[in-house]
Amino acid sequence: MGFTPEELQAARGRLVPDVAAPGLRVLFCGINPGLMSAAAGHHFARPGNRFWPTLHAAGFTPRVLKPAEQEELLAYGLGITNVVERASARADELTAEEFREGGRHLVEKVTRLRPRWLAVAGVTAYRVAFDDKRAQVGPQERTIGDTRIWVLPNPSGLNAHYPPAALAEAYARLRAAAFDEEAEEGDVRDV
Repeated sequence: MGFTPEELQAARGRLVPDVAAPGLRVLFCGINPGLMSAAAGHHFARPGNRFWPTLHAAGFTPRVLKPAEQEELLAYGLGITNVVERASARADELTAEEFREGGRHLVEKVTRLRPRWLAVAGVTAYRVAFDDKRAQVGPQERTIGDTRIWVLPNPSGLNAHYPPAALAEAYARLRAAAFDEEAEEGDVRDV
């Protein structure tokens, strides 16, 4: 997936279509597409992004999917969207207002699609988009209708706070809550 610098710059501002359907178990929500994802037209497409290996390590998928196979997620009851739709080279290029507006659009989308869980991959993005300065990684008190919200660590390879094993463990907690019948009936904070 080699793109020239010109092709990557041409992807700035592009949208990457959601992978979504009504009634998913988990709708994963990235911060916004990077330039490589926008150029490729697939979520989490940058080499070194740990989203796809983490999904597998956490038990969401039976094998590591490639970004080009993202539509297969629907068969597993999973989907992908973003807080901010436009592509940028870095998340710090986005404004607080873009995050807040993205949060409002996300509420509308979740209200329409009604996934069991909305999983926001990035605590800072969640805090700004939902004006919740105290949010931590894990399940949130806030809901959107019947949809519960879980904040996950950002799977970017730049997130050194979460080495691969810790990242997989954080995602596996959500997987247990989303797919384990006992966890569905009990308090997910104890999962």
